[in-house]
Amino acid sequence: MLSIAEVIVVEGKYDEIKLSSIVDATIFVTNGFSIFKDKKRLEMLRQMAKNRGVILLTDSDGAGLVIRDYLTGALPGITIKQAYIPMIEGKEKRKRQPSKEGFLGVEGMQEETVKEALLKAGISVDYKQNRWMTKARMYEDGLSGHPYSADL
Repeated sequence: MLSIAEVIVVEGKYDEIKLSSIVDATIFVTNGFSIFKDKKRLEMLRQMAKNRGVILLTDSDGAGLVIRDYLTGALPGITIKQAYIPMIEGKEKRKRQPSKEGFLGVEGMQEETVKEALLKAGISVDYKQNRWMTKARMYEDGLSGHPYSADL
């Protein structure tokens, strides 16, 4: 599981559920287009992201692009990273019919596809939360406490 420092913005609760099984991060749900009218939620996002930055991870359909464009303009002075999922035809398991445009959203993506999109966006890994990076591990790997550690 990746620990990510930025706030990750997704469209809906099912996207949040999918993402929370992949990453340890603050996930902000826009509830679709309702973020356009909800000034309190938008201000909450601004405050959360002020020092941490934002990763926008919306669906690859037209609605996702509209939300992405709106938030990019509505968050001036905040570092915004764009994570794009590929346009894959299909439907999510919970739905009876595919979406209007026929593409899978964030919730329908494979775990590796979501991770790849986040890595391509340039996520900031929160090393304080990643327990695999310990002083003992650095010593074992020769990165600390050895004559040539500085060279490594």
